[in-house]
Amino acid sequence: MTVKLEKMNTIEFQQYLSYAIKNFAEEQIKSGNWEQQDAISKATEEHKKLLPDGEETENNYLFTIRDGEQEIGMIWLAHRTNEKGFIYDINIWEGNQGMGYGKQAMKEVERVAKKIGLKKVGLHVFGHNKVARGLYEKLGYMETNIKMEKTL
Repeated sequence: MTVKLEKMNTIEFQQYLSYAIKNFAEEQIKSGNWEQQDAISKATEEHKKLLPDGEETENNYLFTIRDGEQEIGMIWLAHRTNEKGFIYDINIWEGNQGMGYGKQAMKEVERVAKKIGLKKVGLHVFGHNKVARGLYEKLGYMETNIKMEKTL
């Protein structure tokens, strides 16, 4: 396995954006944060705000994850402050999950982060995503905030 990150091209970005909006909306619904009828419009608005210039938005690094020529997934790193970055999204496409690609992609994005001068990288993970939480903990990410909620 040779994982490499390549800057997303416009076509890859458009495909990713369609997926990301739908996926983000579903995750927000699953987490009880948004109502189904508002989710797609809220997710679209959020992505427009974060990426006003698409894949060319300054201080945002959107990569296609590849193993050789095969597209495995994507990862999005943002340079937020002088020394801190944030991973907004990582996805390993179906059929490639559970094979170590996520772990390798995270290590590669950390190299990119160091190269652009970042000293810390943060990320958000939905509480119900146990697989991702386990991966991030293994890679040395620590919980900094925990938000809890109970449906009545």
